[in-house]
Amino acid sequence: MDTYDAILTKLDVREYADRQVDDKTKTKILQAARFTGSSSNTQHWRFILVQDKKNLATLAQDSTTGAWVKGADFAVIINIDPKIPASMIDAGRVLQDMQLAAWDFGVVSRIFTGFKETELRRDIGIPTELKPVAVLGFGYPVKAIKGKKNRKPLEELVSLEKYGNPYHPAGSD
Repeated sequence: MDTYDAILTKLDVREYADRQVDDKTKTKILQAARFTGSSSNTQHWRFILVQDKKNLATLAQDSTTGAWVKGADFAVIINIDPKIPASMIDAGRVLQDMQLAAWDFGVVSRIFTGFKETELRRDIGIPTELKPVAVLGFGYPVKAIKGKKNRKPLEELVSLEKYGNPYHPAGSD
């Protein structure tokens, strides 16, 4: 799939089919994370792959906004080193790359950032020097989906040279 088309069509999905994502595809999604750029090439993030149904249920219990993750085929917990400048930006970059790679393979995903940190650290064994910042749930969609997004027009979001100066794009989607 063309990267631009993937960005325009990728949707967040929280309902997953009872179908496993093969290990090769999971590895490619994790490789997309590994190859993502990071602040000064520190590669500080650490990922925890959660695929056992019991552990996905625990992850859902440790969440305040992601109870749906128990139905995912697998999840990835993104942990950062909070001492690294721009580590939160790096977390966003890495999660977007994983989501786009997954979408390319027909695997849907959704993010949540609300969790009970003490419980999550205890249940998953996250060391104190790392900060869990996001969880991505992955799986195949329950039904075929079309990537149609409801977005504001570019003219409403972009200013030219100074804030408030209208931008009138030539031929945008």
